[in-house]
Amino acid sequence: MFSPEDLDLIDALHGGFPLTDRPFADIARSLGSTEDDVIARLQRLLAEGVITRFGPLFQIERAGGRFVLAAIAVPAQDFDRVARIVNGFTEVAHNYRREHRLNMWFVVAAETAILADRVIQKIEKATGLPVLAFPKEKEFFVELRLPLKSAAGTAASAHHATV
Repeated sequence: MFSPEDLDLIDALHGGFPLTDRPFADIARSLGSTEDDVIARLQRLLAEGVITRFGPLFQIERAGGRFVLAAIAVPAQDFDRVARIVNGFTEVAHNYRREHRLNMWFVVAAETAILADRVIQKIEKATGLPVLAFPKEKEFFVELRLPLKSAAGTAASAHHATV
């Protein structure tokens, strides 16, 4: 179960991250805590898997890179083997299992469009399965507010949807 302090921290982090010399100190001050406590609490939440990722979201295309949503139809008996192969590529950012003929979906994040294409080709060769690639065409910003405490009405997180 979460402590009230955990919920306050998560809500504070969803609302934005201060771009200052000591952002964790700024967050701590707003929560009536200490910088060390905020960092330790965040590290614990990550280690326990309560938070699976903490970091910035980049528009990789502005730096010449590319995000590609990809899908594979994997035979059920081979799913774990293929997942290990796909997840072994450092360019694979996410991997999702779905109840559909295309049952494995993942995101390739690469420094260039050419590199993204090469990674997909390597995944096809390593798995022996065709990969359907859906490069991002347009990004939409959808603000989704999910406060963790019933009284909290201002906590927010941003969700990016891609097509």
